[in-house]
Amino acid sequence: MAAAAELTLLEKSLGLSKGNKYSAQGERQIPVLQTNSGPSLTGLTTIAAHLVKQANKEHLLGSSAEEKAVVQQWLEFRVTRVDGQSSKDDIRTVLKDLNSYLEDKVYLTGYNFTLADILLYYGLHRFIRRKCLLQNIECLVKRHSSVSRRAETSQHQNVWKGKFPSHV
Repeated sequence: MAAAAELTLLEKSLGLSKGNKYSAQGERQIPVLQTNSGPSLTGLTTIAAHLVKQANKEHLLGSSAEEKAVVQQWLEFRVTRVDGQSSKDDIRTVLKDLNSYLEDKVYLTGYNFTLADILLYYGLHRFIRRKCLLQNIECLVKRHSSVSRRAETSQHQNVWKGKFPSHV
């Protein structure tokens, strides 16, 4: 899913109705949002955090200093480790690392659903769907049960039900 599509879906999920227009810059197509009241915002996680604040759902950014830091850590993971990965080995490594981390957790921060869960779900969805549907290999999700469990849990959150891409 392209960053602009993710941000549009996030807007709808947050209950924002104005429908921002996004552009992209550079070779990696980094999303850009021109705001009405200031400079443009650049980058998936920067824009997503702005949308969360705009929707008055700042709890999605973390409720304590430690949880906020963990949310930022996983947003960085999304941008640096998930985005841009295309080889089967890179994707396996990302899923293996994530699976190990999630073995004893419901969500990335432990027990609270956050923006990191949403954006990581969006980022991983395209790999899992593409690898499961387009390649004749054993589905990666089956090998990474913690990732699969977390995706299922995120997908069925009452607030977000029906707002995530399905069939992960």
